[in-house]
Amino acid sequence: MSAAKSEQHVCCPTTLVSHPNDPIPKEPPLLPRVQTSCIDASQSSVSSATSLNYADTSEPQSPLTPATEPEAEDSREKREDERTAAIEPSGPRRRRASTKLISQGPDDVRKILVGKAGANTELVGGGVCCGGGCCSLDALVEDLKSKSISPIIIPDNDAFRSLRLKLGPLSLDSELTKIVELPLENVSFSPASQSTPAANSSFSPNPPKFVTPHPPHEVYSSKVHHSRELTKPNAEKRTYHFELDVTDYPDESGDVDFIVGGAVGVCAPNSEDLVEEVFDLLGVPEFVRGKPITLKTGGGRWPTIWGDEMSRELTTTRRELLTWCSDLQSYPPTKQLLRLLAEYADAPNEKKILLYLCSAQGQAAFCDLRTGPHITIAQLLHAFPSSKPPLAQLLSVLDTLMPRFYSLSQDPQISCLRDGTQCRRLIEMAVTVHETPNWRGGPRTGVGSGFLERTAKKLIEAEKNGINPADLDLRVPMFRGLMANPLARQFVTDGPMLLIGAGVGIAPFRGFVQNRLKSANCANKVWVLQGVRDSLLDELYSGEWGIDEEKVKKVVQSRAGEGIYVQDEVRRQSDLVWFVINALDGRVFVCGSSKGMGEGVEKALVDVVMDKGKLNMEEAEAFWKGKKEAQQYIAETW
Repeated sequence: MSAAKSEQHVCCPTTLVSHPNDPIPKEPPLLPRVQTSCIDASQSSVSSATSLNYADTSEPQSPLTPATEPEAEDSREKREDERTAAIEPSGPRRRRASTKLISQGPDDVRKILVGKAGANTELVGGGVCCGGGCCSLDALVEDLKSKSISPIIIPDNDAFRSLRLKLGPLSLDSELTKIVELPLENVSFSPASQSTPAANSSFSPNPPKFVTPHPPHEVYSSKVHHSRELTKPNAEKRTYHFELDVTDYPDESGDVDFIVGGAVGVCAPNSEDLVEEVFDLLGVPEFVRGKPITLKTGGGRWPTIWGDEMSRELTTTRRELLTWCSDLQSYPPTKQLLRLLAEYADAPNEKKILLYLCSAQGQAAFCDLRTGPHITIAQLLHAFPSSKPPLAQLLSVLDTLMPRFYSLSQDPQISCLRDGTQCRRLIEMAVTVHETPNWRGGPRTGVGSGFLERTAKKLIEAEKNGINPADLDLRVPMFRGLMANPLARQFVTDGPMLLIGAGVGIAPFRGFVQNRLKSANCANKVWVLQGVRDSLLDELYSGEWGIDEEKVKKVVQSRAGEGIYVQDEVRRQSDLVWFVINALDGRVFVCGSSKGMGEGVEKALVDVVMDKGKLNMEEAEAFWKGKKEAQQYIAETW
């Protein structure tokens, strides 16, 4: 036996249902068993498509999701989210979770970028560059002998202070090199001809027709039938449930339909307030914002989503373009954007700072800017108020406003609302509001989740005031998801399934359970491990799974009760994991955030296989890799 195998990693506690030294999955004999009662799905409703009868039996069965024993000696520290002040916080800038901190300032960056002793410039290797421009650094040396240095006057506004720029010895006289070139203007406007059909001059709830997700079909305007908040007051994150009417969704080639585990793309607009704020900052007169114009592009896909790369000429308005076609808040600033702002900055100090960020000397400050908290276009325009670039040129450097994808939270084949004699088809989804601090000190919501929350609040408020939500005619522009969602799989056979999720990642599993009960044969089994912070505040869809949840669904809380995470429960349920993944056509599904939960569950699954299969870490990772290739282990994380 190899040395690697002689030292086995032991992670699974010995409990009534966990046996680290027994690689063969055996069932605990004293636990109740699950028996599925097969009922004709055609006689079932959505809420009671199939029933489950639970009884004790001596017949061999697959294991239930058991109650776990508390870990008496295990004490966990509760995680506290850091709150970073938007202006002049006491600590360093909070960095994005998706970035790796490699420097605390220009000096650290110089140590990384400069590879030779005494050299001032060296190209970055090994993937260190943060992107967005030339990956080199030339040191900015302060001239102590000169008496005619013109110091930089820092812009006196909160937006600039929130950027936390480290300018070092920069002055108006500093020599800057390797400044990026002014980006080409790819967009132009001209007056619309009188014979051209007029575009929508006011804010529209639906995107213009040229915003096409998958030609030749257009974005579908889905009516919001119902919405409610799933989380309780004081929950750390707010999650909303939506029911969208897709009865008249156009047919598509290939017999494509909404399926369990599938996703819908939502074409969310920039908020109306943000659009008007950017217009004001650019000095665009109100009377031209909604006036029809002829838009000409020199190439590319913009302003479509996934249209052909080609030059275009079409009729639209400035408001339509800024609302539906360009993202004003999701992407970090590029050197091309900063160079454009520098070109049109009238104040010498603002121009110099912007050019510094576009130069080799300002590479460290630029990297800090890109990898720090989110920065919006409006924030930059507030920070450098003398810069008012033409809208057409600004649109040439902004990123396309892309759809946001949300997994379905039900089986779309069984959801039907009776409207007289007609069945109105509904799809359901759950959306968690994504928030980050903004430079004014308050929260900033994501484009998609912010739009959907505003829509939900309108409907909820109308219901409170006794107004029929149908009279509001609230719409969500959407289309059937084209992305290869790992959860949207149709399997020939139905083996046992273990569904592991946390937060809103649990939502698509509700559809899995509904589908399994609808089409169940007596050999089918499904179990759910759900992680929440506090079940009294943010447990989603409690009591809405159509099953005896206590028998097949285990909820663990990280901020209440024992204070454990879903990955800890995976280790506790090692027998269940080992049984499902080794059963005929057994499958393990994981859905949720990749940071923390996704990484933790993946490590826990490796630990379980190491213990139950007597494998070392490399062999256990190869085991799960093989299961993933065989579509028995399916993870959807973000």
